[in-house]
Amino acid sequence: MVFRISLVIILLFVLWGAIAPDQLSAVADRTFAFSIGNFGWFYLLSTLMFLVFALYMAFSRFGKVKLGDDDDEPEYSNISWFAMLFSAGMGIGLVFWGVAEPLSHYMSPPEGATGGTVESARLAMRYAFFHWGLHPWAVYTVISLSLAYFQFRKGYKGLISPTFIPLLGSRLVEGGVGKAIDTLAVIATAFGVATSLGLGTLQINGGLNHLFGLPMSVTAQVGIIVIVTVLFLLSATTGLDKGIRMISNANLLIAVILLLFVLLMGPTSFIFDTFTLSLGGYLQNLIEMSLRLTPFTKGTWVGSWTLFYWAWWIAWAPFVGTFIARVSKGRTIKEFVLGVLLIPSAFGFVWFAVFGGTGLQLEMFDHVELAKAVQEDVTSALFLTLEELPLGTIIAGIATLLIITFFVTSADSATFVLGMLSSDGNLNPTNKVKITWGILQSSIALVLLISGGLNGLQTASIAAALPFAVILIGMCVSLHKALSEEDKLLKKRERQQRIRLQKLLERETASEESSQVKV
Repeated sequence: MVFRISLVIILLFVLWGAIAPDQLSAVADRTFAFSIGNFGWFYLLSTLMFLVFALYMAFSRFGKVKLGDDDDEPEYSNISWFAMLFSAGMGIGLVFWGVAEPLSHYMSPPEGATGGTVESARLAMRYAFFHWGLHPWAVYTVISLSLAYFQFRKGYKGLISPTFIPLLGSRLVEGGVGKAIDTLAVIATAFGVATSLGLGTLQINGGLNHLFGLPMSVTAQVGIIVIVTVLFLLSATTGLDKGIRMISNANLLIAVILLLFVLLMGPTSFIFDTFTLSLGGYLQNLIEMSLRLTPFTKGTWVGSWTLFYWAWWIAWAPFVGTFIARVSKGRTIKEFVLGVLLIPSAFGFVWFAVFGGTGLQLEMFDHVELAKAVQEDVTSALFLTLEELPLGTIIAGIATLLIITFFVTSADSATFVLGMLSSDGNLNPTNKVKITWGILQSSIALVLLISGGLNGLQTASIAAALPFAVILIGMCVSLHKALSEEDKLLKKRERQQRIRLQKLLERETASEESSQVKV
């Protein structure tokens, strides 16, 4: 039922986007504007709450609980685990926005600052850290933690709806309420992945145009989608342990090589200074940025950037959370939270310091007009920056390769997750199901790319974040309730065991005293 309902809704939206893309885009824009205009405060408060809840889970009495049986061990090494969750989470986004976002904020800064100034540069790096740091990974942490706990500790299906059993009861979860939750998860995942496939295709086309002069055309983009689809389907059919794990490890290796090259060949000292200053400003202003709105000035920057990002991360949460949960069996809650929350955030901070810092150095002190180029074409920012470094063309080629491999990993992970969600929570969906979703996703992206309805579908998927934010809050409450009940049961068993042990000792003592009396 979930598969059929989701498929019908998805196809209706695709037809809408293909036949009347402007109308879909206008309706989606109005819906999203309404959600952030009236519920921006809710996005900010709930995302901050997810961060607080994740840290509480790690350092509370629940931190020692394993995501699985007490004797289960992690299925994957720490490096492979981090590589997979990072690749699925936001790897391609860091490559795309690493230079572009700081330069965008530099020209159009928040907090009423003047663009193109030293203050706007400080704010640009601070907010880049903020948008790609702890908050988005907190969203991914709470959903994946809940899914992993109920799947591997309680033995429930690999779906979102069973996580509500402690809160709503089995009857509602197995009925219409549970089906609605799972349907929303499938639709959000499908919309998000389809738009990412389309936007990723444009980005790859931009890189190949920069390197080899491949024209920015529909024909070239159709060819890119076909080739990438074949690649990620080949990866998908080799299984989780081979395909996704191997490509994710390769992604991480290429990303680290690119990062180290820019760090060493770029303005190294400036990068370290930027990292230190930006990290300090981020930590010092974390609470203020987390709750910042502009009701008195009626500014639009927070809605255009922060609230847009928060809604985007929440819309992506079903996909990323389901995948992270699937590869995290055997870890304790504390190990899981710290691994998912802190390590990717730290890597993101370093990434933005290196690439954003290099871009700002070139713009502010070397007078390379990168910011103007970003305003005209966001996809050009990374390649124009790399051109200014030694071996720039070669490194631009490596960056394009990294975009492609991240693209393949994200699409591969998405087909795996959609296969799980549409196979009644099967942790190892069949190749037939994964191939079906892979071809469907690529077809959706292709149709919308040609018709121009891609942006409308992207905005529609983000508008769906509002109801899913409510679902995430419910998952947090349900998880805490289940853990509290398990903790009470454990303490009761320990108390009963102590009483039995005490009675046994008393009997042994009485027996010894009786023997001494007889002697």
